Amino acid sequence: MNIQRAEEIVQSPDLVNVTYNGEKIYIQHVDDQNQLARIYPLDNPQKEFDVQIEKLTEE
Repeated sequence: MNIQRAEEIVQSPDLVNVTYNGEKIYIQHVDDQNQLARIYPLDNPQKEFDVQIEKLTEE
């Protein structure tokens, strides 16, 4: 995924199907400068972490 698409997903009112390592996730925030996304698994909102945006996949 690219940074622009990740930002569009964050700003979208719709829930977009995005995965990280095969797990469905929610993107909370995009850090343009470091090309990172703050995410959490949909089934575990307490488990927040940062990942490289390029490793996210839109389903």
